[in-house]
Amino acid sequence: MHPLPQTNMTDLTSHITQQRGASRARLISVELGERSYDIRIGAHLLPNAGSLIRSALGRSSHSLAIISNPSVLALYGQTLTSSLTAAGFHTVTALMGDGERYKTLNTVARLHRALAQQHLDRHAAIVALGGGVVGDVAGFVAATFMRGIALIHIPTTLLAAIDSSIGGKTGVNLPEGKNLVGAFHQPKLVITDVALLDSLPPRQFRAGLYEALKYGLLADPALFEQISQGIHTRAQLIDVIARCCRIKADIVASDEREAGRRQLLNLGHTFGHALEAITGYRRFLHGEAVGYGLILAARLARQLALLPQSDVDRIETAVYAIGRLPTVADLDAHAWLAAMRHDKKARHRRLTFIAPVRIGEATIVHDVPERLIQQVLHQFIHSAKQK
Repeated sequence: MHPLPQTNMTDLTSHITQQRGASRARLISVELGERSYDIRIGAHLLPNAGSLIRSALGRSSHSLAIISNPSVLALYGQTLTSSLTAAGFHTVTALMGDGERYKTLNTVARLHRALAQQHLDRHAAIVALGGGVVGDVAGFVAATFMRGIALIHIPTTLLAAIDSSIGGKTGVNLPEGKNLVGAFHQPKLVITDVALLDSLPPRQFRAGLYEALKYGLLADPALFEQISQGIHTRAQLIDVIARCCRIKADIVASDEREAGRRQLLNLGHTFGHALEAITGYRRFLHGEAVGYGLILAARLARQLALLPQSDVDRIETAVYAIGRLPTVADLDAHAWLAAMRHDKKARHRRLTFIAPVRIGEATIVHDVPERLIQQVLHQFIHSAKQK
């Protein structure tokens, strides 16, 4: 077993301690009426995935399509398939490329055809085994194949476990921007086996921590502080994942279609999504872009007189303490702002931002002057060049 990287915020070469008896499983419900579902969080859940999925789907589903990428399937495909077969499911597998650049309509069309060639019908279900890219694409395939079939998420990255596997957002990117094509399609079950995170490279694990930090900044000061201090045991990791999931489940239950409060979950994402787009989805992992987005959202909030400088400093310190981020020193502020204009939250080409007002609370700000955004971006890139 490959132990998980610890985050002591200075040395990501140390590892999370796997304490016997300390990793108690958690169950969190996302309350959405007839679309409600459970998130199960614990260690070594994958061997029992078949029985968990059977309980969620009932006896009417017999065929499951596992959508994954080759590297993840090589690690966990056999265990998952054996468990599903034991639960009476017939399984097929459809693979996609590994990385954000494969999150496209071409990938979706290829997967649609693969499922059709396997003669799957509307009683089939999709099991998304992988990180956020696999989950987003597989979710969109599930939302659109046969006008919608059941979906199960088994996240294999920290970021997917705490964010993209929850809430029903699915979609793909266009050259013009991120997640511009998609649908809301809630899963029937999320199985988060923290043992699957053992194989994550340190950089991938850190990417999830930036997103986890977002949840603390958004709604839980104690969570923000815990992540800032580091995660050293598997029990702490399960606790952090569960707290992030509870925050998202509560917000999604109150605003499933992002008409209001759910927009708060986009803290750091307006800057972050544009950063990914202008670098061709190749330089930054999504969580890394969100890390930069948290800093920029804090700086913008300061310029809007919404956040004290002391909290800006705390946010920047916490982000940079997680680990080294790819450089932004060579980027152009005008191109960054231009990419932000394609953000889904823009209204009549006017940008909407989620701004922290203190550690643990944020607000929605409409019609932020582009001059102010440009100033924040210029100053940030300039400071990056000085490092």
